[in-house]
Amino acid sequence: MKRLCAMLLICLLSSLISVQAAPAPHPHWSVGFHEMSFLDPLDLQPMRAIAFYPSTGIEHASNLEGYQIAASRDAKIAIGRFPMLMLSHGNTGTPLALHDLATSLARKGFVVVAVIHPGDNSKDHSRLGTLSNLYGRPIQISEAITATLGDPMLSPFVDADQVGVIGYSAGGETALILSGAMPDLGRLRRYCQERPDDGDACNTRGELIVDRDDLQPVADPRVHALMLMAPLSLKFGRHTLAGVHVPVLLYSGDGDKLVALDKNAAALARKLPVAPDFKLLAGAGHFVFMAPCTAEQMAAMPALCTDADGVDREDIHRNLISEAGKFFAHTLSRPSRAGMQTADQ
Repeated sequence: MKRLCAMLLICLLSSLISVQAAPAPHPHWSVGFHEMSFLDPLDLQPMRAIAFYPSTGIEHASNLEGYQIAASRDAKIAIGRFPMLMLSHGNTGTPLALHDLATSLARKGFVVVAVIHPGDNSKDHSRLGTLSNLYGRPIQISEAITATLGDPMLSPFVDADQVGVIGYSAGGETALILSGAMPDLGRLRRYCQERPDDGDACNTRGELIVDRDDLQPVADPRVHALMLMAPLSLKFGRHTLAGVHVPVLLYSGDGDKLVALDKNAAALARKLPVAPDFKLLAGAGHFVFMAPCTAEQMAAMPALCTDADGVDREDIHRNLISEAGKFFAHTLSRPSRAGMQTADQ
C-alpha cells in the first residue's frame, strides 16, 4: 500500500511539473517604433532607420511621413530577446511603403529595422545608377545591424545571433550581396543591350557610374535568412550566387512589368545553391508588395496602388505576413552563415 501511494505521489508530482513546464500562451503585443540615427559608412554623414518592435504599451496609430502606421513612438518594449529583421527598400523608395509587413512581424515577436538608404530613397536620388549605391547599400545595412545592437533602448532585447534581411526590388539585390552573392556587371550590360527599353534597370544604359573605385561587395556573416520580394537580381548568375547558402523565401508576381520575372526572380529561383521557397503570385504586379493603400494614397498615386483585376492585395498581404512569420521563426532557429551551409540544407 505504501509503495502504491508513493507511485501515485510521483505520478502526481510529474504531472504538476509537466504543467508548469508547458509554454505560456503567446502574449498579445502591440507595436512601438524607435527612430535611430547613425553615420553612413560611405561618407560619414547621418543616416536614419526606424525600428519596429513588440511592445506592451497601449497602441496608437501614428502618422509617419504620410503613412498611417499601427505603432506608437518609443512605446514600452516587451521583455524578451527578439530576432532582428533588416528591411531594405527599392530604388527611390521608402521602407514605410511596407509598413504593414514591418508592424505585423513586430507583433509576432521580431524587431524590424527599416533602413532609409542615403542617396537612393524617395527624397534623395543622388546615388542612383552608381557603383557606390550597388556596393554601399549592403554596407549601410551592416552598419544598421551594428547600430541596433549598440542602441541603448533596443540592444538588451535583440538577439544578435538571429538576424534576417527582407529585401524588396533593389533591396533584394542588397540582401543577396549581404548573404554572399557577387554582382556581375557584364550581365547588366548584356541585359541592357538585349532590352534597352527597360527604363528601370537600364537608366544608365547598362553602365553604372564609377563614382567610387574603392568599394566591393561585402557579405555579412551575421545574416542567416532572406525574404525577397520582386528582387532585382539580373546581375547574378549561377557562379556568382555560389556563396549564398542561407535559406530564402522568394516572392514575385507574374504580372510584374517593372522587374522582368524571367531575368530576375524566376532565374534566381533556378540558380540559388539552396532551392528557395518560391511563391509566384498570379496576375500580381511589382507594387503589390507595398501596403494596401488608403483612399488618399489611391488618389495621389494610382499607379502604385491599383492592381490588376482579380488581384486582392489585402489577401496577398495576409498570406505573405503569415508565411514570413513562419519562415523567419523556423530559419532563424537554425542559423547559417553567408557562404556556409547548415547541416540540414
